[in-house]
Amino acid sequence: MAQNDFGAQQRENPDPTEKDRPIPWFVLAVVGAALAWAVGYILTVRDDDPALGDRRTIETLQAKAGGAAGGAADGAQVYAAQCVACHQASGAGLPGVFPPLAGSEWVLGDEKVAAAILLHGVTGKLTVKGSAYNGQMPAFKDKLGDAEIAAVLSYIRGNFGNQAAAVTPAVVKAARDAGAERKEPLNGDDDLARLTKPAG
Repeated sequence: MAQNDFGAQQRENPDPTEKDRPIPWFVLAVVGAALAWAVGYILTVRDDDPALGDRRTIETLQAKAGGAAGGAADGAQVYAAQCVACHQASGAGLPGVFPPLAGSEWVLGDEKVAAAILLHGVTGKLTVKGSAYNGQMPAFKDKLGDAEIAAVLSYIRGNFGNQAAAVTPAVVKAARDAGAERKEPLNGDDDLARLTKPAG
């Protein structure tokens, strides 16, 4: 019996092992040549042809950012990047979760209040078009400049069926300066009611 077991073991192939077999030199040569070509290509080829990619050149992107190139901020672009996830492309929001911008009294009302909402964000109970929302909107004062906030406010005040005047960067700057000491978001209806009260 023991001899038969030994014979069966002899017929088996040995278990595979990696041992110390080096990578073949020709594989290393091909990988090295491809890497050298890729580095050289990146360092020597620069093409701003607008037919490539999403058809935007560096100059176009700088102008859209409203930065050093001096171009105006694009409200639709800011909305798509910062707001559409919650308020949706239609501006209708999500019922019971995110309030609508279409027909919102906060969008169509005092532009200084609308600017304060974007600058500081809102938390707690917020009533929009008769429906209560209890969520949290982030603050954009450290993320967007005055021109970008003015552009996105102008965009939402002139779209989704809304017809309100555009907002200037000066209005946003004034709202930013007025709330410079504020560290917390606006407390929903309570703080917004105070902002809408006439002075005096």
